Amino acid sequence: MTGATEAFDAAEREMWDGQAEAYAGSFARLCAHPVEALLDAAGVTAGAYVLDVGTGTGAAALAAHGRGARVVAVDADAGMVEAARARGVDARIAVLPELPFPDGEFGAVAGNFVLNHVGRPRAALAEVQRVLRPGGRVALTLWGGRNAGMELLGRACEDAGAVPPEWLPRLDPGEDFDRTAEGVARLLADAGLAEARCVGVGWEHRAGVEEWWSGAAAGIGNVGRVITSQAPATVVRIKQAYERLSAEFADGQGQLVLPCTALLASARVR
Repeated sequence: MTGATEAFDAAEREMWDGQAEAYAGSFARLCAHPVEALLDAAGVTAGAYVLDVGTGTGAAALAAHGRGARVVAVDADAGMVEAARARGVDARIAVLPELPFPDGEFGAVAGNFVLNHVGRPRAALAEVQRVLRPGGRVALTLWGGRNAGMELLGRACEDAGAVPPEWLPRLDPGEDFDRTAEGVARLLADAGLAEARCVGVGWEHRAGVEEWWSGAAAGIGNVGRVITSQAPATVVRIKQAYERLSAEFADGQGQLVLPCTALLASARVR
């Protein structure tokens, strides 16, 4: 594991520490949108034994339970695990690429926007394969394509003259991969998975102006790290620019309409 990978993973743990409530009140609804398609791709039906990796506040685990599946969930952050447990999820702390389960334990693994947050994505995929039964399915979502909400926050930072901090973590180039449908499908195929495919999933996320601002203002995501690293006066300017620029997405009823695109990848263990 390289120094860049260690720095990336450490930064992820630091970013999410204590952020469960802020996430639940901001970006959680955005990330929950493709959950049903994710579970379809993982083949989650009644009676399935499912692992939800990177459960966050438990959206995918709860949806799988609603289908009649038996579900175990893990997350790297203790606060997220506590939040998921409070909603009735059997959640445990685990940090990819290490899962505390025996070989071939599960029939399906679902990971909703988790691959973006691990420093060793290929090792994570290998570990997912290890805990899946032969013929078991894995499905993953990750960001790729347009996310108008994040673009809006980024434009506000630029407009206010915010300078990204030098310490902003980046994935080691040797661990990175092409964030396109073709690139992600190839990542899964190169990991030895069968029937690897990846498609784009698009939707319009609706959120209040303050709701959308709150997650980034709390320091979630790279744009959040940029915002919270600025001097107080710069943060004020960013907020003012955000409020002005957000008008182009307003629906006239107090909500922003933010087009989003994610990637949905799936494959089968041989």
